[in-house]
Amino acid sequence: MTSATPPPPANSSKSSGNLFCSIGSTTTVISNDVQRQYIESFLASLGERHDVLILPPDYTRFHSNAGWITQQIAEYYNFIPREKTSGNINNEYDAEPQLPSAAASSTTSPFSPKIQIIPALGTHAPMTRSQIQSMFGNELANKQDDPFIVHNWREDVVTIGYVPDDMVSEATYGMVKEPWPAQLNKLVWEKRIQRGDDSATTTTTTTLPNPLILSVGQVVPHEVLGMANFNKNLFVGVGGVEAINLSHFIGAVHGMEKLMGRGHNPLRSILNYASEHYLKENFDLWYILTVMGTNEFTGKVEMRGLYIGNDVQCYDDACELSLQVNFNLLDKSPTKIVVYLNEEYHSTWLGNKAIYRTRMAIANGGELIVLAPHVESFGEDGHIDELIRGVGYVGTPTIMEAMNTNEELKQNLSAVAHLIHGSSEGRFSITYCPGKLSKEEIESVGFQFADLNVMMDRFDIHRLKDGWNTEINDDGIVEEFYYISNPALGLWAVPSRFEDASGTSSSTPSQNDDQADNYCIGNQRASEMSGGVGGWKQPPPQD
Repeated sequence: MTSATPPPPANSSKSSGNLFCSIGSTTTVISNDVQRQYIESFLASLGERHDVLILPPDYTRFHSNAGWITQQIAEYYNFIPREKTSGNINNEYDAEPQLPSAAASSTTSPFSPKIQIIPALGTHAPMTRSQIQSMFGNELANKQDDPFIVHNWREDVVTIGYVPDDMVSEATYGMVKEPWPAQLNKLVWEKRIQRGDDSATTTTTTTLPNPLILSVGQVVPHEVLGMANFNKNLFVGVGGVEAINLSHFIGAVHGMEKLMGRGHNPLRSILNYASEHYLKENFDLWYILTVMGTNEFTGKVEMRGLYIGNDVQCYDDACELSLQVNFNLLDKSPTKIVVYLNEEYHSTWLGNKAIYRTRMAIANGGELIVLAPHVESFGEDGHIDELIRGVGYVGTPTIMEAMNTNEELKQNLSAVAHLIHGSSEGRFSITYCPGKLSKEEIESVGFQFADLNVMMDRFDIHRLKDGWNTEINDDGIVEEFYYISNPALGLWAVPSRFEDASGTSSSTPSQNDDQADNYCIGNQRASEMSGGVGGWKQPPPQD
């Protein structure tokens, strides 16, 4: 495995300006104790608070450590009792970061503000109570005055401004020429800084501190925004149907392989514009970002980086480290990749990360096998599920044709984007092994089907290691395959395909690349313009 990324950020704390904390490296392990110290020091630096809104991810980002961080925030503000046990300290790697001097011992705030928590669901189904308990702990899950608020992306939003249509047009090669609406959950918008007319005040009153918004989450390669989190947590995680539909569609049209693993891209520029014009002056908003990696010896997920700030710098620093930790650049293209989906993945809407995150690695004509014991539906709600069943993952050209003749698809562009993202464009085959969907259902949307029990016996996840493994085929020949235990934790690619998606490749194409546009596996129709990238490799001709 090789790396094409710059050195990691310095392992030091920064408390000046807009960046409070920027620590981490590829070998750092930041224990729960150290995380707690930094979080408490940060919160103490903000002073008195009476109203705190936390925006963590949902259960699909269980391994982000955002659930535990949310608990620490609630403990600091005396909202729940402090845990008596501390996290384990792992000294197997580098020495841990030096603690901030203000956090020499555990402290709590002298204030007890109102605490509200809105998991950034985006288009996902609401978290169940058991998921909340598993991710955020018993104290928060069982709190009598339930702090958790469900975000409804179709109804609970307000449009706070627009990004100019010329930025959208540039990102979509002119295919979309309309402004992008910046939308937020109504409760989030209510937390904006109030600037009343001081002259109208006739009595002396005590001015309360501004409401505090803490956006917590993991930075990792992402199929729509290039890298997850930062302002995505606001404009998508607690955003509205119009904004989410259009942003997902912009990403799909631009080409997923030209976005993934790139912190700055045309779609992110659209969100950054909205941040500068509509978030910066209206909110006391801080980001707590994590970078998580897998211990190659134990298989456990560990924190490699922690970044706290209120502007793009903490995101940039986190992206820099995430590309080193979560971006797996392979020396050769696997002809077979096996991906396991744990209980976080109950739909193909979520489970297709197995496709997104591996498509730049798998060889032309190769096979992707998805072990999906918990998958029971296609969409995250009944309406999207119906749309997916009606069209299928059948390649960009066919999906775009369906959109042009189907008003429901036109009104649900995030579904169009999802179908494009989940298509191999005929470049490789996709075999789904679901626990709760039938052979007929799987094949009806364009995937191949295999029996889960048979495939779990063939690929024993308890014996496989992440990375290269071998099996003996029916002819007695030893074959290599590549195994991934959790696709949410990374991005896999070979250099030629990653660079080719950027338009910067000067290397010799990898095996079979000269035939990439000629493959047509299953009922997925590729085209010279889609080029297998999950979107348009080059823009189609405009009428």
